[in-house]
Amino acid sequence: MNKQQLAAKIWESANRMRSKIEANEYKDYILGFIFYKYLSDKEEHWLLDRGYDKDSIREYVNEEADDQYSSKSSAQQSLGYFIAYKDLFSTWIHMGSDFSVDNVRTGLSSFNRLISESHKKVFEGIFNTLETGLSKLGENTKSQTKAVSDLIQLIDEIPMNGKQDYDVLGFIYEYLISNFAANAGKKAGEFYTPHEVSLLMSEIVANHLKGRSEIKIYDPTSGSGSLLINIGKTAAKYMGNADHIRYYAQELKANTYNLTRMNLVMRGILPDNIVTRNGDTLEEDWPYFDDTDPTGTYEPLYVDAVVSNPPYSQRWDPSGKENDARYARYGLAPKSKADYAFLLHDLYHLKPDGIMTIVLPHGVLFRGGEEGTIRKNLIEQNNIDAIIGLPANIFFGTGIPTIIMVLRQKRENTDVLIIDASKGFAKEGKNNKLRASDIRRIADTVRERRTTPKYSRVVSREEIRANDYNLNIPRYVDSSEEAESYDIYATMFGGIPKDELKSFDQFWRVFPSLKDELFTGDRGYLSLHTDNIKATIRSNEDVRRFCEHYKAAFSDFGDEMDRVLIDQAETLSVPRTEEELAASIFKRFKDIPLLDPYQAYEIFEGAFPGIAGDLELIQTEGMKAVTQVDPNMVVKKKNGKDVEVQEGWKGHILPFDLVERVCLKDALNALTEKENELAEIPSSYDELIESLSEDDKDSISDALNDTNDAFVVKNIKGVIKTLKEDGADNKTLIQTLRQAEALNDKEKKLKAEIKSDEESLHLKTKDTIKSLTDAQVRQLFHEKWAAPVETGILSLADSMVDAFTKNIEMLAGKYSVTMSDLEEKIRDTEDSLSTMLSDLTGTEADMAGIRELQKLLGGEAHE
Repeated sequence: MNKQQLAAKIWESANRMRSKIEANEYKDYILGFIFYKYLSDKEEHWLLDRGYDKDSIREYVNEEADDQYSSKSSAQQSLGYFIAYKDLFSTWIHMGSDFSVDNVRTGLSSFNRLISESHKKVFEGIFNTLETGLSKLGENTKSQTKAVSDLIQLIDEIPMNGKQDYDVLGFIYEYLISNFAANAGKKAGEFYTPHEVSLLMSEIVANHLKGRSEIKIYDPTSGSGSLLINIGKTAAKYMGNADHIRYYAQELKANTYNLTRMNLVMRGILPDNIVTRNGDTLEEDWPYFDDTDPTGTYEPLYVDAVVSNPPYSQRWDPSGKENDARYARYGLAPKSKADYAFLLHDLYHLKPDGIMTIVLPHGVLFRGGEEGTIRKNLIEQNNIDAIIGLPANIFFGTGIPTIIMVLRQKRENTDVLIIDASKGFAKEGKNNKLRASDIRRIADTVRERRTTPKYSRVVSREEIRANDYNLNIPRYVDSSEEAESYDIYATMFGGIPKDELKSFDQFWRVFPSLKDELFTGDRGYLSLHTDNIKATIRSNEDVRRFCEHYKAAFSDFGDEMDRVLIDQAETLSVPRTEEELAASIFKRFKDIPLLDPYQAYEIFEGAFPGIAGDLELIQTEGMKAVTQVDPNMVVKKKNGKDVEVQEGWKGHILPFDLVERVCLKDALNALTEKENELAEIPSSYDELIESLSEDDKDSISDALNDTNDAFVVKNIKGVIKTLKEDGADNKTLIQTLRQAEALNDKEKKLKAEIKSDEESLHLKTKDTIKSLTDAQVRQLFHEKWAAPVETGILSLADSMVDAFTKNIEMLAGKYSVTMSDLEEKIRDTEDSLSTMLSDLTGTEADMAGIRELQKLLGGEAHE
């Protein structure tokens, strides 16, 4: 399994195992065990590298060996901690029925006791949440032991050695946190920033930090640490050495603070580069000194980047903070809303050439009072660089509109870039989610400081001053859809207004000959020049030339993907290659109007996680993984229990259906023909039954079911015999029944052949995968990786032309029926109704009422 498949499997099992325990609590247990396995496996690998084998680990890795050369002392010095053999995760796994939850309690207690003094701040108390929560996993020792045993058996599947820039463990950890957040309701906001928002902030920050050899990044409300890690990971792509990034994190809630530390450590970040603190950011600013040596260790904290997603509009205590260096230049946030208190805290810790991104509720842009004063000071002191309006319902646990604000200490320009990105998202369950193309579009807009109609605008400080420092996004960027308007003259008399065709000016510029082919007339109102709009557009020379030019621009993109991905599969850097191919897509759009390159980018990014998963397996296991098949294990019920059984085989990397489609086309087509033939038989039965009259059905009732809509095949022979003995003219009925019998025989034969052919094809596919040639491997990967992307991107031109055609057809239809046409139809209908009313009879009172109705309809009463 690649990491996506493994993560999904672990999540599904873990979510099922948690039973009635709240997702917010259960995450602390499973993530705690994952971290313990990580540390345990890391120590084992370290011991094996030092010449230990399994037997010597069992014999010598214990607490009793206490000299400076012992495994205990060496591990504490090198790793910062020590876990004895009896407490190793792998030991728990191999204990079988002898394992008890008490083994975990002992192991966690020993871990805390055996942390190296130099690593206390990284590891001390990191398992407190797990340790205190064990009792919640069951009512007694037996039930707790079963719950823990199930958990550690599940976690044991996670490999702890990431390769080629891809950290499998980190991916699974993030995947689980994300899914627990989605199930944790309002509490999710305490520990998780959605991955897509984190990536967006990462791209903005990393682009600003390009070219720096060393950086410090800080998150004062760190939650699970994922935001901080994503910033570091993205920044590392532009640096020579990821070990030159120092991470500072502060978190108020103890259990969430533990998640921060676990997450940072598991990403392979050097302990010396992890500086964390469990404390209230607003009440206790970053400790500039070590408590044991305040004078000698005093060092103010100024960093290259600050990123944060603080709690929204939280109450705080501003009393006595008027002279606090963080707030003195700007003002104090009101006690009912700490949003600006967090922002000013972040800004204070920023170096002059640094950058910060912070997620805030939309209200900070326009609320008055103390917040209005702070906002004015931020603008006048030129700190606000950009404001990005995000879609609603993008965060777990809250649906309020939010923004990302980008700030800097020193800037050359004095304007503010305002982006309304609220319309760009995909719906996913109850939440909205930024797509890859949305993230890229926002990041590119920030990087290039683009002004794009209905999306973004660079706003001068003078304009903001004129608006009394109100930064509400709709004041500057109108992203609303234009309301439908109707031309009064065209509504009354028909014709297509020239003014309404101006909305298609971008198309007329690219297709200059098309307008005259579609419309005729030289006044302010035109008429259609064609009976077939679609055919006219499709056959237009300019349209055809445009489509051919677009297809030519991407005609070799599939070859480029093959060259980059297949030929270098074992050695390439996955993130770097992803960016190179994305850049190639945008480059190919350089001189192509009308089409949105971000749509093409979305198609590519939609396919790339699957490609990356395949590459991960190849780089971990070698190219031999491509020709490997695995047992296809499925879960089935047996004696009331879920049991895993094998059902055939599956490709380790290459799906069977792909191999059949590419390498076994003839066998697959023959099987498909039989399946199609079988699928047609039910309609043949229906035709036979429909050919029977009701009397016929009565005559052969024993050969039909109770509702007379299906044959009872087992009774047909007897009914035929009875019909023959009856002596009447039953040849047609007998023939119909024999046809039904023949259909049944054919159906049985086809089912047997299909089953046999499926089994044969399945085994043939298995053998084919195991003996693939290099040329076949290349062809299969082209079909799996490049072909869907290439096809999707090439289809964009046709989709654009179809959408344009539909809009022209709608405009033509808009005024095709005039008001006078409608009035005439109404008069005709009234006259017709009045005439029909004259044919009615009734009492004198009834007829008087009808005559009055005829007058209202405008018709005359007909005597």
